[in-house]
Amino acid sequence: MGRIKTQMIKRLTLQLIKEYGRDTFRPDFNENKKLVADRLSTESSKKIRNSIAGYVTRLVKKGVE
Repeated sequence: MGRIKTQMIKRLTLQLIKEYGRDTFRPDFNENKKLVADRLSTESSKKIRNSIAGYVTRLVKKGVE
């Protein structure tokens, strides 16, 4: 079983994808981590940023809009 993402992580991730487009993000976690750190306007912790970057990577690989 995998880890469950919280509603906050899902909401922020979908907001970033909607705002910047799915084409902005890549299936590489490290690239997405840098993009999320640059584009996320709230002061969030490293753990939250990494979790969002991981979820973005997963959605991009899966092909979800």
